Amino acid sequence: MKKVIASLAIALLVSLVSAQTITVAAGAVGQELELTKAGAERYMEQNPGVTVEVLETGDLADDRLSFYLQLFEAQSPDVDVMQIDVIWPGDLQQHFVDLFEYGAREVADQHFDAIVQNNTVDGKLVGIPWFTDAGLLYYRTDMLEKYGFDAPPETWTELEDMAEMIQAGERAEGNPDFWGFVWQGNAYEGLTCDALEWVASHDGGTIVSSDGVITINNEAAVTAIEKAAGWVGTISPNGVTNFAEEDARNMFQAGNAAFMRNWPYAYSLGQSDDSAIQGLFDVSTLPHGPGGEPAHTLGGWQLGVSAYSENPEVAADVALFLASYEEQKFRAIEGSFNPTIEALYEDADVLEATPFFGSLYDVFVNATARPSTVTAPNYAATSRAFFSAVHSVLTGQEDADIALELLELDLQDITGFPTGEPDAAAAQ
Repeated sequence: MKKVIASLAIALLVSLVSAQTITVAAGAVGQELELTKAGAERYMEQNPGVTVEVLETGDLADDRLSFYLQLFEAQSPDVDVMQIDVIWPGDLQQHFVDLFEYGAREVADQHFDAIVQNNTVDGKLVGIPWFTDAGLLYYRTDMLEKYGFDAPPETWTELEDMAEMIQAGERAEGNPDFWGFVWQGNAYEGLTCDALEWVASHDGGTIVSSDGVITINNEAAVTAIEKAAGWVGTISPNGVTNFAEEDARNMFQAGNAAFMRNWPYAYSLGQSDDSAIQGLFDVSTLPHGPGGEPAHTLGGWQLGVSAYSENPEVAADVALFLASYEEQKFRAIEGSFNPTIEALYEDADVLEATPFFGSLYDVFVNATARPSTVTAPNYAATSRAFFSAVHSVLTGQEDADIALELLELDLQDITGFPTGEPDAAAAQ
């Protein structure tokens, strides 16, 4: 009898020790939250001793970063796994464990090497790649056909002309809410992404070059930002300067825009049964300026384990599970989230659900990076200065040439880097 009691006591103790609760902080843009919760459920089915709770964070990357910084300042163990932006590893590396020490070394080579390298700081893997991103142009195929266009625009000027014609035609037919082009114009990280595409596609550089030269104050960048400012109130609503991703998607998906700049996640939502544009749109590369090439800002998110987690080993196991082949495949099919595992771009099920993963593959592997590595640990301040300057031009508060001159001075204070022209700096 004593042996039975002792055995039961040991079993109870083991049960109590093995029972773990892991909190995952995740985004909620599009289907992000529901797909993460579904992944958490699958993990718990396979690991009955672990409870995974998914915490919703703000849609804006800047709001999410502020939340994380509060946790880090308090060294709080409340969140174990965090969804982190591709631009944050350099700035935040001290707050995350090295996932190479928790099994990631065995699976890292499945992921795009460039993203693994981006997430590795001083030999430490800050985050396991979860999904990647690049800016895309969404366009209404039915509208292009209706107004006599054979293909989506190749240049920003062509986009303006198409958008203006389609917008005028649709309004004349009784839809006063129709706009030519919607995008992300609010003063946040999303505007950094959009504006970097405008500037880089005009051969205006990437704000700061990879070898630490501030290049943003140049004529091509001025031209690009002035052109975008001209869209506000003409082919884009005045309110676009307050738009984030979901604001643009909601307008486009409701059938009230001809073109949209957004990330791949919007594709599956636009093709859903309750979408007004199901089967009526496609995606392509973004336009470019005169003599330039299309530029698509590299986005994407990783899963990092907080250095303040009380259960880092279990938390790392959860992160690696959520970023595994089967989970990334599920998210690619159900939510059109771009995998970071290269083999999934040859997976027949994935390509059937999201054909552009194959046709635009080069866009995703050659996307334009923000200067987060070279400016670390000051990227957040660098980006804030950039999007604030651009926003001041979009809202008519400042001329582009003056705004970029002032931005150059701000970036010198932030980074201590020298200034130069894009074509005189190292390769972008």
